[in-house]
Amino acid sequence: MVPILAAFALLALLPVSEQGPHEKRLLNALLASYNTLERPVANESEPLEVRFGLTLQQIIDVDEKNQILTTNVWLNLEWNDYNLRWNESEYGGVKDLRITPNKLWKPDVLMYNSADEGFDGTYQTNVVVRNNGSCLYVPPGIFKSTCKIDITWFPFDDQHCDMKFGSWTYDGNQLDLILKDEAGGDLSDFITNGEWYLIGMPGKKNTITYACCPEPYVDVTFTIMIRRRTLYYFFNLIVPCVLISSMALLGFTLPPDSGEKLTLGTYFNCIMFMVASSVVLTVVVLNYHHRTADIHEMPQWIKTVFLQWLPWILRMSRPGKKITRKTIMMSNRMRELELKERSSKSLLANVLDIDDDFRHAPPPPNSTASTGNLGPGCSIFRTDFRRSFVRPSTMEDVGGGLSSHHRELHLILRELQFITARMKKADEEAELISDWKFAAMVVDRFCLFVFTLFTIIATVAVLLSAPHIIVQ
Repeated sequence: MVPILAAFALLALLPVSEQGPHEKRLLNALLASYNTLERPVANESEPLEVRFGLTLQQIIDVDEKNQILTTNVWLNLEWNDYNLRWNESEYGGVKDLRITPNKLWKPDVLMYNSADEGFDGTYQTNVVVRNNGSCLYVPPGIFKSTCKIDITWFPFDDQHCDMKFGSWTYDGNQLDLILKDEAGGDLSDFITNGEWYLIGMPGKKNTITYACCPEPYVDVTFTIMIRRRTLYYFFNLIVPCVLISSMALLGFTLPPDSGEKLTLGTYFNCIMFMVASSVVLTVVVLNYHHRTADIHEMPQWIKTVFLQWLPWILRMSRPGKKITRKTIMMSNRMRELELKERSSKSLLANVLDIDDDFRHAPPPPNSTASTGNLGPGCSIFRTDFRRSFVRPSTMEDVGGGLSSHHRELHLILRELQFITARMKKADEEAELISDWKFAAMVVDRFCLFVFTLFTIIATVAVLLSAPHIIVQ
């Protein structure tokens, strides 16, 4: 019991606080005759100065489609109320009061470019009033402001969004807004945004005369300068697009026999225009690759471009055939000589693709006469061969003009010609098919170089044209 009695004795000796009664008496004295509609100035001909500042807490959202910036902002308004002054010694040393804003006059400062449904998104907090009449009003709020979004350089874009504050009814002669900090808004408590990097928030005071009213109106405009962080878009948008574009080049390295060239190209056609063009060229390559001599004949311009000059430019060669400028010129010269030689032959020799040196030889005196120094066997062979193309007048001439020995030689000659023609035709078909396949390879290689160069140039050009590349 002794400690308890001692504690009560100490409490009795402590001085009693009279702060509550003094504050109540002060409030009654200040608000008894206070008029919330009165502009608190000593001289009504002078404007009331209101120091205005802004503290940016967070960038909540940037709506590019609706062009709306949503921010968490604290406003900071300071003014001096002539009617709210007292001597602190008369009221128990009370230096300041917290009064609800509906009981005091406060400047009707609003954000001009508000996009909020209620227009004013601030929360009405108490006003801190000091004994010298100084009033501090710091209402927080979620502000939705209109912002002209320019996505020309997306995702390497910068956005400048204004937040324009001013009195709605008091002109510049009655209320003068003064920028609290010339550097702009307060960013000391700013919460970093994951999508946007804050460059700065400068402020500027403006005096504007609107068409509605002859008096000038003062506003303070803060410009929120933000830059899109490209690291997210770089790895989630740009890199995949570049990789997908690069994969289009792989289609030209696939063998045509794999059967997947057109399928791969069709898939890429849905992604970008460049891949669509690669699909068209892939079809051309497959068409060239599967052409045969029975259906298509290779034009001379294709031989010149895809079998000679383009392979020479791309440094391509065929097994056993080295393509150089000298071989191209020699091949063209040999073709000219061959055409000249074929034009000098008779029609029958060109049709049968045989020598017609017998046109200028004298006719043999008889069927057994020799020609030249080739021997009796060759003489009979050539004589009978020539006679085989002489149009007989009657069946008797055929039967009487050829002996059984000569008829057998004639039949053997025809069989040899048939076999030789078939072998020559097969060789020509195989060579033509090989030429078409090589032409397809040349087109593939040419497209590989062109599309690679286009992809590199386009990617570098787009990245270099942006004002900045990566913002972490």
